[in-house]
Amino acid sequence: MVVLATKVYVGGDARERALDGLRSLIRNTVGDLDVEFEVGVRHDGFPSVTLSGPDEEVARNALREEWGVITPQFREGDTYTGTLEFWDEDGFVLDAGEEVRIPADELGLGPGTPEQIRKRFGLVQHVPLRFVYGEPCSLAEAERDRLFEWTRGTGRVNVNSATRGETRATVNRAGHAHDIVTVERLGLLEQSIICREDTDAPGLLSSIGEYLPAELLAVVP
Repeated sequence: MVVLATKVYVGGDARERALDGLRSLIRNTVGDLDVEFEVGVRHDGFPSVTLSGPDEEVARNALREEWGVITPQFREGDTYTGTLEFWDEDGFVLDAGEEVRIPADELGLGPGTPEQIRKRFGLVQHVPLRFVYGEPCSLAEAERDRLFEWTRGTGRVNVNSATRGETRATVNRAGHAHDIVTVERLGLLEQSIICREDTDAPGLLSSIGEYLPAELLAVVP
């Protein structure tokens, strides 16, 4: 079994749509392998994937590469993935199967309070983030590079509580299909809408916000 480092935190029909979408994504990843899989959700919201068949080890590695995984224990100096659970004046707290605190001094994302940093980089709640385990834990260098790259681009609107398909449909319904490049998947229910060069990210956020019952944050270059 492998536990994916992304959360299912919506209920009702939205939960079923999210799980159906996850099964399709897993099928895309392991469909060419000789393996069967079954998807469940743990009590803490992390999806578990039970694999069986000759290629289960290859499938497990492919899913680890695609999503990151939740592990039962950590080794100092190794990189893991957790979801952004909450933040306070002392830093970020990730859920990586257990709470992992990243002190403000170990974020490495420039000046400002953790709340200001979160908003500047569009870090919606539950977004998966890579960290290096230690005393103290720190945001992984590759994660910092990715987030800084966001601020050098054309602008983004990051959302949670919606699948990639739902986010695309919302952009289309709001009449902004031609104002974006694509919707990038950050997690199962966390997406990043990449703006075209002449699109104003805060304006796009304002326009689609009424259609999307989610947290939305704009990343402005």
